[in-house]
Amino acid sequence: MKFGIHAGLWQRAWSDDPAPIMRQAKSLGFDGVELSLLGVGLADAAALRKLSGELDLALTCSTGLGAGDDPGSADPERRAAAIATLTNAVRTAGAMGAGNLSGVVASPWGYYEPTRKAERAKYAAESLAKLDPILREEGIVMGIEALNRFESDLTNTAAETQAIAVAIGSQNIGVLLDTFHMNVEEKSPPAAIVATGKSLVHFHISENDRGVPGSGHYDFKTTAQALSQIGYTGWVMAEMFVTAGNPNSADVNIWRNIEADPTEAARATLSFMQRIFSR
Repeated sequence: MKFGIHAGLWQRAWSDDPAPIMRQAKSLGFDGVELSLLGVGLADAAALRKLSGELDLALTCSTGLGAGDDPGSADPERRAAAIATLTNAVRTAGAMGAGNLSGVVASPWGYYEPTRKAERAKYAAESLAKLDPILREEGIVMGIEALNRFESDLTNTAAETQAIAVAIGSQNIGVLLDTFHMNVEEKSPPAAIVATGKSLVHFHISENDRGVPGSGHYDFKTTAQALSQIGYTGWVMAEMFVTAGNPNSADVNIWRNIEADPTEAARATLSFMQRIFSR
């Protein structure tokens, strides 16, 4: 199992320079850092790849689609725009040397149209299937994120997300599950993990309040057991947002400080990950 941390824990804005964060993560003992492509572009990729190599610190990437980029839209122009945006994201992740690009890729973040859900899922699968050649070319595995109902209506559960991934039919596209979202949407997170099985390509953790895992009520031991049961050996990536009062926090609805200090939160999280998820 590989243990990483999302740079958003420290970033005030997505465009903040990730280099100091990468150095901080390495000093804490993490195996990798996840960078949001909402603030990092192709022009930054070479320098970040070089630093990644110097630090012996792996990179993964996450991204999210805006309102104009919708793989599930009935409008072919909006579908084409989504594929163009995601193609650029794949190229950027590839240039960075990242092997994984996951996130809000089946529907725009914060978009709801429940009466068209089945149609949108079908369009999304058809659209994302077009990324298969470039994903294989760049050596990238893409994870479609299952999100809670307050961020999306299309992929709330692991089952809904996996259905789209299966419909795509690409070996390079699977499912990203996140304990924060599963805590809201799944009757049993361990059962959802087991049912997802080999479709699971990336895994995010945070506590039920998006803080340090193990500090709240989420059951991480049974989650770790479920990951072991399906033979998951990929990233366990801590994606925490704990500081209020900055642009990033407003994006993810953090209105109070969840933890006193981001670096101490990261340190406690790595210790917890090593105890619970190592095998």
